[in-house]
Amino acid sequence: MSQSTIDLNPPSIRRVVIEHIVHSSESPSHLATPGRLRAFSGKCPRFNNEVDFDTWRTSVEVLMKDPSVSESYCTHRILDSLLPPASEMTKHLGPHAKPSAYLELLDSAYGTVEDGDELYARFMNTLQNDGEKPSAFLQRLHVALGTTMRHGGVSSHDFDQQLLKQFCRGCWENSLIVDLQLEQRKRNPPSFAELLLLLRTEEDKQAAKVSRMKQHLGSTKPVYSASKQRVMSHLQTAYAATDSDYCTEVEMLRKEISDISAQLNSMTVESKKQKLPKQKAKSLASSAKAEAHLVKKKGTTQQSPAIKMSSKPRPWYCFQCGEDGHIISACDNEPNPSLVAAKKKQLRERQAAWESSNPLGNQAYLN
Repeated sequence: MSQSTIDLNPPSIRRVVIEHIVHSSESPSHLATPGRLRAFSGKCPRFNNEVDFDTWRTSVEVLMKDPSVSESYCTHRILDSLLPPASEMTKHLGPHAKPSAYLELLDSAYGTVEDGDELYARFMNTLQNDGEKPSAFLQRLHVALGTTMRHGGVSSHDFDQQLLKQFCRGCWENSLIVDLQLEQRKRNPPSFAELLLLLRTEEDKQAAKVSRMKQHLGSTKPVYSASKQRVMSHLQTAYAATDSDYCTEVEMLRKEISDISAQLNSMTVESKKQKLPKQKAKSLASSAKAEAHLVKKKGTTQQSPAIKMSSKPRPWYCFQCGEDGHIISACDNEPNPSLVAAKKKQLRERQAAWESSNPLGNQAYLN
């Protein structure tokens, strides 16, 4: 015997099914939200499975801003993520406290105590480290600027502009900044996500190009690094050297030329010092010969036509060593007073003999 539709689906069963569907549709959507927050204890040093306070606080703020998440659910997630000693500090608040109360208490214990001006000054001194990729440097700037904005150092309206300005100021990869035309975009800066994507895309292009160059040229040397991207920019674009780089190269060349000139001058001075004694001796000898020639010529011109007489004897020895053939200014020998005295005695005897035989010549000589 066939049964009717009402017998198969009585009103009581249909009411239960409808109520179940309605309750399911009205159930809180936060039950399907992602799981727990990462653990935070406040210990220093922290364990590998824990995060620092700024990272933990950022995750809590994201959870609090979700409109589908209730305050009670957010509080339970905070309690699940806290470990001693941070959990001991917030135990008196209880599970019914608001998430903002937990953040306020933990901020006083683990948050940054510097004011916005000090944080902004630190942000302005944040520069790219050696070997750090531009994308990693941008992420580090983003975290620092976020902390500065939270403490009133920068307004949210100027966030993207300040981020791009400091990136162009602290990034050493000038070719990357020129290629992406970041200096021209300061007045209308891109968002953090857009700028990060641009940097990562450009880094991937550079890495791919270097890989192709290695395969083609068979190079075994590392030709790419984040700190030397300026060298690799020659592979992609013609690098326009800045005035500072040009001046530095010119100064290096000038310094090298100055060092070479100083070495040549010192070598010339040493060679002149070595040749000076020989040249001095030659000049003195030539001077002595010239003087003897003049004296001889003078004596010849002063002779009377009727009386021919020889010149008066003159010293022919060195007044220092007594040797013949040189004078005291060109003498390198040791002093020999006895020989000098003997030669002087001979000179006087010769002069006396000459004077006795040439009375007129002696008178002319004295005049």
